[in-house]
This record gives sequence, C-alpha cells and structure tokens, in this order.
Amino acid sequence: MLMTRSSSPTDGLATLSAQVHEDLAKIRYATGNWNIPVQKDEEDVLDVAIIGGGQGGLTACFGLRRQGVTNTQIFERAAKGGEGPWVTFARMITLRTPKHVTGPDLGVPNLTPQSWYEARYGKEAWQSLDKISRHDWQSYLDWVRDTLELPVVNDQELVHVEWTDGLLRLTFRNAAGVETKRWARRMVLATGIDGGGAWFVPPFISDNLPKSVYAHTHENIDFAALKGKRIGVLGAGASAFDNAATALESGVGRVDLCLRRTKIPAINPYRWMENAGFLAHFSELPDLTRWRFMRCIYNLNQPPPQDTFWRCRKHENFAFHPGTPWNSARMDGDEIVVETPNGEMRFDFLIIGTGFSIDLKHRPETQDFADSVMLWSDHFTAPEGEESTLLSSHPYLGQRFQFLPKDPADPKAPMLAAIYNFTFASMPSMGLSGASISGMRFGVEKLTRGIARDLFVEDGEKHLESLLSYDTEELISLDPPTV
Repeated sequence: MLMTRSSSPTDGLATLSAQVHEDLAKIRYATGNWNIPVQKDEEDVLDVAIIGGGQGGLTACFGLRRQGVTNTQIFERAAKGGEGPWVTFARMITLRTPKHVTGPDLGVPNLTPQSWYEARYGKEAWQSLDKISRHDWQSYLDWVRDTLELPVVNDQELVHVEWTDGLLRLTFRNAAGVETKRWARRMVLATGIDGGGAWFVPPFISDNLPKSVYAHTHENIDFAALKGKRIGVLGAGASAFDNAATALESGVGRVDLCLRRTKIPAINPYRWMENAGFLAHFSELPDLTRWRFMRCIYNLNQPPPQDTFWRCRKHENFAFHPGTPWNSARMDGDEIVVETPNGEMRFDFLIIGTGFSIDLKHRPETQDFADSVMLWSDHFTAPEGEESTLLSSHPYLGQRFQFLPKDPADPKAPMLAAIYNFTFASMPSMGLSGASISGMRFGVEKLTRGIARDLFVEDGEKHLESLLSYDTEELISLDPPTV
C-alpha cells in the first residue's frame, strides 16, 4: 500500500509523533502547571485521579494538561492492551461513527485519526476508507497514549473511596489482591458505557437458567464451542446484531434474533446529534427540554448499521423476529425453552443484548457514596405521559459533570463535588460526551475547564499570595544599550 509520509508504517508514525510534539510546542502558551503542590501524611497528593484508561480517560488527561493541570494519574483496572471495548468485547468490524470524527486530538490536526491513518496506510487508503476498523481505532488510541506520554497505571481497580480533611482517599486493588492507596483533590470517572451501573440480564433468564447456557454481549463468548448449535439472541441494538453476525461467521447452526419492537429501529439519532450546537450546549438547556430530548433519543435507540444488518442477513440460517419479546425461559433437559407471545422457541445457547442498568451501587468505585447522589428522580418530575424509569435512574449532574447531593447537608456533599462523572450515565444531564467518540471533544473541553476552574477557585487566596510575593524583574536596565 502506498505510503506518503515514510517508507514504512513505523517510520511514518514516528514522524507524525514528532510533528505532534512540534504542534504542542507552538501552542504551549499558558499550559504550564500552575497548581500549588499539596502533601498529606508526607505523601504527594494528585490534583486529579482519572479512573479508566480508555478513550475517555486518555482524552480527559490530555485535556487537563492543555489547561495546565499536569499533576494527574490514570488508573486502569485492565492489563495493558485490554482497555476499553475495542479489542475485548466489541464485535463490530468497524466503528459506527463517520471516519472524519475527531475526539482524542482536541483540535490538534496531526493528532487526529485521519493523520494517524494516513501515516499508517497512506493518503489513498484514507480516501477509499468507509469507516475505521475497531482494531485500528484501538491502535490509534495506543499511539495517542504513547505519543503524549500519558501517565497510565494498569491493573489498578478502584475499590474504595473516602473523604478525609478535604481530600479523596482512594484504595486500589490489583489482580493479585494487593491494595495501594493514593490521595487526590479531584477524581474523574471515565469508566465507559457501563460506568453508571451494570450490564443487564432479565431476571427471568438469570434466575431460571444456568450461567453456562447464556452470556451477555459484553462477556467473553467461546463462539467456536457453539458451532452447529441453535442460538437465540435477544435485543434490537447494534451489539445484538454484532454478536449474531459473529456467531454466524463462527459456524453456528442457526441464529434467531428476537426483539419486542414491531420493527427494527431505522433512524439513528446520533447522526442528528453530531452538530456543534447540541454537542457543546445541550447541558445549558432547562430540565424539561433536556428530558424531552433524551426521552426521544432513548426511545429511538441506535439501530444496527446497514453493513452490520447485511452481515447477518446474508446467512440463510439467520432470522429476525420483530414483535417477539421473551416472557420466560426454562430448561427442558439440555434445551432452553423460551416462551414468547408467538409461541415457544428452543435453543442451545442465548446471547443477551439488553444493554445495561443505571445503578451506582453496582460499581465498586461509586458504591461508597451511591446513596448520597442526586438522581433525576430526586430532582425532576416528568409531565404525565412523559415518564421514563430509565432516565429517572441516571444521576443528575452539575454543570461541570460533578455529582450533586440529594441533601445539601449530607456530610458527603463536599466529596461529591470533587467527583466528576464522565461516563455514559452523564448523558441526560450533559448530552453526548462521556462515553461517545462523537461528543468527546466538546465534553472534555467542558469537563477540564470545570476542573481547572474548581482547583483555581479553591486555591484563590494562595494564588493571590503567589502574586504578592512575585519579584521577577523584567526591566533590568535603565541605560540604553551601547552599540
């Protein structure tokens, strides 16, 4: 494939990385660290701890650096190479977003996905590309992490959060069970699409079937072991179709995909949302308007892309069944029996594509303060006929992504103000930002400016003292220079 930057992909990316550093040097004005160092119990205190080393965490860290907040650390529970969904449980072939999407670059041209792709494969390859593959997207994120030298520590799961003397005390645990603790002034939760709760499996499945006969779409699935078997897939979203296609391509006997909707969703609200007005300013809207926006978006759902649908449809042993919700499930010997309004269906294995539930008590990093967090249900009452149990379960966030307390007098209220929720659960409050490539740049700008604002205001008196003691002379001579 024709290379345009160098004779090899490695050389091309190395050249591009050097150009990124040149770009950042040209726009480095006022990006130096301005925070005043803090220690607690003879330990250095982080200005910001970022939980999650996927695209959201990496971009948030870069954004903070651009704001002059450099005393940061990213903590990622997965081993290196396993961050995010792209090479773990994502089973699409390409991203669903347009190839010209930007995000982790934060407006630096040589850091964009297009620049990376052209350096890796050549300009002609970019011109002929439809969408970026998920594996290339992960490689791009890895390159961003390495090029920017972002401070990621892997194999560190946040399991406990305390508030002591105006600081966060964070306890991390690695895969071997060893715990470490860190102090931080602020914390960003960038834990992805399920970061506000847990992946959801209907109780009639989890309560009645052995775990060996079903899996959620986010789990590791041994598709090779399903060869020749009858697979039932529940769900109408893109991930349900991605898993159905992967099963079909792995040689299963048959796949029947069932959905409660009377037809497969066709309109993708994400395409409408990709405009600067919505992406940058949605969070400024009144509660009722935001509620109505999100109720429409959640009800429309995101359909499978056309190529994903045809990826399934081309197989003669694939069928989809609109208007066919699953009402119950039981075992009959080695067979799974699923009852639907249209009759009984029998399978050997089930794949569940029913998304996730929002409940902060289900996450180890939020369970310590979950009961104190204000939800939409605590703050807003929908007009009759416009209720939504799902939307009501989301946290109601402040203008800088920070958690708010149900009760302002709650002793945990100051702690909540120091924690910023940059996950998918922020969507009803903040729009398409926390776990979405499409809204990332706009969300990170709002998030990082907000954190920088909070840190500066908190230390306002100290910064004033710094100014009052500032004694660097600029005028050093009263005599003109001699020629």
